[in-house]
Amino acid sequence: MSSDDVQGRLEDLERRVAALEGRPTAAPREPGGDQIEYSGRLSEPFELEWHIRADPAQVLDLPDAPRTDVLAALGHPLRAALVRRLAESGPATGAELQQAAGLGSPGQLYHHLKGLTGCGLVEQDKRGSYRLRPQATVPALVLLTAASDIAGQLRG
Repeated sequence: MSSDDVQGRLEDLERRVAALEGRPTAAPREPGGDQIEYSGRLSEPFELEWHIRADPAQVLDLPDAPRTDVLAALGHPLRAALVRRLAESGPATGAELQQAAGLGSPGQLYHHLKGLTGCGLVEQDKRGSYRLRPQATVPALVLLTAASDIAGQLRG
């Protein structure tokens, strides 16, 4: 094992310990400028790997409408609960989602599903069940985690 491998593993271990202790840590600086980065790994139910690295200036230059559509969809407590339900338990029928959400009518459910499908978070499969789009699963969990962090929910 090279000294670079050992150094990388040590830095990773230090970040993990700091996270467990609730201490903020600085991410290692990548050569070539500032970067925004998030990673993902979800073994069930989709077995995804995910890694995004972007230049902050490019991200800030993107049009706001598509991203605010996603944030608006997640901004409603019932929609966030539906996303959490699909992330935790996988695909579900409309009836299952209606029951899980405690909604009195299918119309209420479909109103909220329309917001989630319209922005690309949720899709309906060929059998009529709803699921998180595989490409949206890790980003949705990152958004929920980041919102929890901003709200102070992750600090013990």
